[in-house]
Amino acid sequence: MSPTSSTRQVRKVVVRLTIGSFSVAALLGITALLAGGRFGETEARILLTTLLVGVVSIAVLCYLATAGKRFQVVGVAGAVTVLVPLATALLMIWGQGLADEPAVFKPFAVGAIVAASLAQASLLLALCERGRRLIRRLLVATLAFAGLVAAMTAVLVLADGDNFPDWYFRLLGVIAILDVLGTVTVAALMKFGPPETSPAAATLILPPTLSTRLAEAAASEGRSPSELATEAIERYLGGAG
Repeated sequence: MSPTSSTRQVRKVVVRLTIGSFSVAALLGITALLAGGRFGETEARILLTTLLVGVVSIAVLCYLATAGKRFQVVGVAGAVTVLVPLATALLMIWGQGLADEPAVFKPFAVGAIVAASLAQASLLLALCERGRRLIRRLLVATLAFAGLVAAMTAVLVLADGDNFPDWYFRLLGVIAILDVLGTVTVAALMKFGPPETSPAAATLILPPTLSTRLAEAAASEGRSPSELATEAIERYLGGAG
């Protein structure tokens, strides 16, 4: 089995597991809301669990965007990291008094911060894989800001936010704003900005049968046919060289 085929199979399995797990959680949440009787503590815990599974599912889909790409190690790291806030959050939801325990809350908070940052990085890296030089530079700066925000926020959590000077919070706010600005700018430029001009651009005409196979393969991987064709040609030329 080729790396591309194995990546495709893993992606299908992860997507099905993600959709299936959230579907079960959603069904439990709906049942808790529609069931008769008083809305009590158990029902509230079920709804919190549903929300938790939904958030984790969204994060997993963000990590999955890097599958088969150059930066898929970022997605793999995110998929591993998100298990920490998932497990600790379940302990806080269903355990008695564990939500106030630093040994549970701090790993949850730090894990959630890192997992969210890796989800952001995964989406941006997948989106800007073939972006222009300017966009790639903005991407690097944005990822640096995101890393600083994650690190500074994690320090606050671990230190309980005590004895931090005023300038620390002001600096954190400035960096967070630059992080958001960079994320919006990079995404907007990739989606609505002018395409990168290339003097060597050429039109490739495929036979109908090959065009159909290419479209089916691209649809199964959630990518565009042009992106898949470009990757295949680059792989072939690299191997030929």
